[in-house]
Amino acid sequence: MHNQNIELITRMVLEALEKEKEAAVGFLVPIGVSARHIHLTQEHVEALFGEGYQLTMKKELMGGQFASNEMVTLVGLKLRALENVRILGPVRRFSQVEISETDAIKLGLNAPIRDSGDIKNSAPIAVVGPKGAIYLKEGCIVAKRHIHMSPKDASAAGVCDKEVVSVKLDNERGTIFNHVLIRVDESYTLEMHIDTDEANASKISTGQTAVILK
Repeated sequence: MHNQNIELITRMVLEALEKEKEAAVGFLVPIGVSARHIHLTQEHVEALFGEGYQLTMKKELMGGQFASNEMVTLVGLKLRALENVRILGPVRRFSQVEISETDAIKLGLNAPIRDSGDIKNSAPIAVVGPKGAIYLKEGCIVAKRHIHMSPKDASAAGVCDKEVVSVKLDNERGTIFNHVLIRVDESYTLEMHIDTDEANASKISTGQTAVILK
């Protein structure tokens, strides 16, 4: 009986230490570096590629999205251009361009930092395809860094949809990102998205992990 009690107490202590260790480490999130891209309406797809044109899949992404084979050229106010910008499908209700701050400077645009879908009064931009061009009076943004997660992951991390958290990377740069938006949906796969500027400045590549700070 004495030995059993010792074993029980030892097991309880080890379990408590393990929980403390997990709490200290925090919730791990894999990182995906998001390059410049564009979302289009079907109307704009046809304006750029021809009547009746349908986007074709190159690579499947989370949430039913996909990277298409089709690419376009972005043209800024100073007629500076960025070529080979990939379209993400499927088509949407409105068109939206997501670039980095470096891209915005090159294009001569004052693109605001926004959550995806928040394009009101954002930067104007022209888009050129093989069969035509369109001009968006608004729709160009620098995407706010964010974490996609399922409800199960959100529960495990102790966060909720639209919550804003800080995230730490113990890499060579020792970076801490503040103002990271949590986005929760059943279709999401766990991943933090940052743009190429943030990744290059912090020496981060796709596949590395970060920790949500409590």
